[in-house]
Amino acid sequence: MKEITASMAGTVLQVLVSEGEDISEGQVVVILESMKMEIPIESGLVGKIINVKVDIGDFVNEDDVLLVLE
Repeated sequence: MKEITASMAGTVLQVLVSEGEDISEGQVVVILESMKMEIPIESGLVGKIINVKVDIGDFVNEDDVLLVLE
């Protein structure tokens, strides 16, 4: 399985994709808020999302898994 992880610690502001959705490389999939800045998390992978591991308002640490792809 392939995973998309957080590049830094922050609070999840938006989840822009859903389970079952196909995503492409470079697509913004999650927006984090850290130190009053919005940080877009881009997919470095191509695939179908099989599990969204975070919800809006969740706090994540660097390298926490956000999405799982098949």
